[in-house]
Amino acid sequence: MPLHLRALAAVPVTVSALFAASLALAPAAAAEPNPPGCEKEYFCVYAGEGQTGQLLVKTKGNWTGNVAARSVFNNGIAYPNADHIQLTWTYNGGTYEECLHYNPGPDQPYKLNFAEGTAVTKAVWRGEC
Repeated sequence: MPLHLRALAAVPVTVSALFAASLALAPAAAAEPNPPGCEKEYFCVYAGEGQTGQLLVKTKGNWTGNVAARSVFNNGIAYPNADHIQLTWTYNGGTYEECLHYNPGPDQPYKLNFAEGTAVTKAVWRGEC
């Protein structure tokens, strides 16, 4: 292959390599600051919306109980098979569940707000949602 054609053929490879390198260096999603009283590695339940009010539950392990809650926050850390929370709550006669990723999500919920009258009843650490 003539030298000038070899140089042109190398341009797409170089551009592709630079693009791949830029993706590898792109910053990961930034974690939200710890909510009041809920350090990393904990799952927390709050009396107020938006992780405000009294801290009702703070646990590194599985939890079962019954607390009137307005918000929750999974501040866990990456850990195989135990960094997501399977959350159970009751509201208006129904029982609901959702898996919460750890902070930051980035595209999955790691915190929730609830309507008044909601009771959180169980939080179990688990693997991927």
